[in-house]
Amino acid sequence: MQQNNTLVTLLNPKSPISEAYRSLRTNIQFSAIDKGIKVLMATSALAGEGKTTTITNLAIAYAQEGKKVLLIDGDLRRPSLHAVFQLTNRVGLTSALFNQNILAEVIRDTSVDHLSVITSGPIPPNPSEILGSQRMLALIEELKQEFDLILFDTPPILAVTDGLVISAYCDGVVLVVHAGKVKRSLVMKAKSNLDHAKANVLGVVLNNKSQSKHNNQYYYYNTNE
Repeated sequence: MQQNNTLVTLLNPKSPISEAYRSLRTNIQFSAIDKGIKVLMATSALAGEGKTTTITNLAIAYAQEGKKVLLIDGDLRRPSLHAVFQLTNRVGLTSALFNQNILAEVIRDTSVDHLSVITSGPIPPNPSEILGSQRMLALIEELKQEFDLILFDTPPILAVTDGLVISAYCDGVVLVVHAGKVKRSLVMKAKSNLDHAKANVLGVVLNNKSQSKHNNQYYYYNTNE
């Protein structure tokens, strides 16, 4: 099966971009060295900023380190992880939340050792309410017993409230910003919304920044400094 070319950390692990994702992994670990990270999410202010690519390659970087990693598609409006890993989306997160399938039936293996995925499943009419349910909380607590690390892909913060809901379950949040695409005021508004939700924003990943060919494509800024 042909691999999705966004999985650069898997396809070209020695590339500068892959090294940048490993650096991101290390920076996140240092950002929460006292507390530790068990559940992590990536989000952005607007769509198309690279959050899915970032969280997917970060998940692979953690898995390559030997951790047992679960990547969950928390975007119940425009899910994409099933396409990234070339999986069907017939069952997934919503199937488990509605008790249509048990967890073991929605956790999918990937071609990456130590990395499993839960796709979104069928798109529901009320994503925010479902994500904020007691059933969702119980599901995450159950998954935390099985996996070393759980990572969420989420919708853009300024589009819907779903990402803010998911942030309540997370030990840390990474905000992905597409350089030159999004106005600074919108990025600050997204950060403000996360702060208002009491999310622990670990830092910002700035991607597609213009630079010399010798530099990495991704930059990480710790917002707690």
